[in-house]
Amino acid sequence: MNQELNYKHLYYFWVTAIEGGMSHAADRLGLAVQTVSAQVRLLEQSLGHALFKPAGRGLALTEAGQAALQVAEQIFHLGEHLQTAVREAGTHIGVRLVVGISDGLPKLAVRDLLAPAMEEPHLRLLCHEDKFDDLLADLALHRLDVVLSDRPAPANPNLRLYSHALGSSALGWYAPQEWLAQASHNFPHSLAQVPVLLPTAHASVRLRLDQWFERQGVKPSLVGEFEDSALLATFGSSGMGVFPASERMREKLSHGYGLSWFAPCEGVQEHFYAIGTARKVQHPLVQKLLVQKLAD
Repeated sequence: MNQELNYKHLYYFWVTAIEGGMSHAADRLGLAVQTVSAQVRLLEQSLGHALFKPAGRGLALTEAGQAALQVAEQIFHLGEHLQTAVREAGTHIGVRLVVGISDGLPKLAVRDLLAPAMEEPHLRLLCHEDKFDDLLADLALHRLDVVLSDRPAPANPNLRLYSHALGSSALGWYAPQEWLAQASHNFPHSLAQVPVLLPTAHASVRLRLDQWFERQGVKPSLVGEFEDSALLATFGSSGMGVFPASERMREKLSHGYGLSWFAPCEGVQEHFYAIGTARKVQHPLVQKLLVQKLAD
C-alpha cells in the first residue's frame, strides 16, 4: 500500500468527480467548498498531476483525473462492502468459498470439479460465471478465492496468477435415439450427414475439435453452437443433433438426458484448471480441489 497517499483526499476527489463539481461535493460531504478544494489540491500535489481542468462554469476531469477516478471507484466500491464482509465473516459458522466459473468451462463438469469442497459440512458456496478475462481481473482484486477454467491463465506481468492443473477428460460422441443408428454407421464420416452440435469458440476444446475434423477429412453438418454445455446437452436430447462431451459425463448424459454414447473422439481431451493468486494455495477448500484431482 502506498503510505504517502492520503485516502481522505482521494475520497474527496472521488465525490467531486461523481458529483460534477466542488460545490455539489461540498453539499454532499457537509463541508465548505474551500475545504474540499484544498483537499483535492493536496491530492494533486501528491500525485504530481492536475486531476481537474476548467470547463465552462464547472470542472472536467483531465486524462490523469479519469485514470484516478477509475482506480478510486474500485477502491471505494470495495470499501462499501467492507462492513458486510466483516459482519458475515464474524457471524458465519463454516467456510466460505467464492468461485469464478469461466464461460468456456463445461458446466456439466463443474459439480465434479467442486466435489471435494462439497464435503465441507458448513460450506457457504458462491459461484459467479463470467468471461475468462473478467474473472481473472476479479481474482487479482481478491474478489474470488479461485477461478475454474478450461485453460491456464495467460502470462501477464501485471497479474500474479498461478494455474494448477486439476486433470483432463477424453471426449466422446453422444446422440439422441433418433440419430443414434445413422451416426454410428460409418463414423466419423457420418458426421457429415447427421446434424452436429458443438461448443462455441469460448471453449478451448473447440479448436481441438476443429482440428480433429480436419484430421478425419470430415466437414460436419453443423446446426448449432452453444456456450453452455448443459444447454447443448438439452438441445441434443431434444433431437436437434449429436455432439461431443466428456467421457466422465457418460452416466449423467445417459440417465439425465436420455442420450447414448456411440464413439470416442480419439485424441481430443478437455483440460481443467484452478487458478489462484498464490503459488502455494492457502484456502483449505481450494487445497482439497488440488489434492483430489480429476482422473483421466
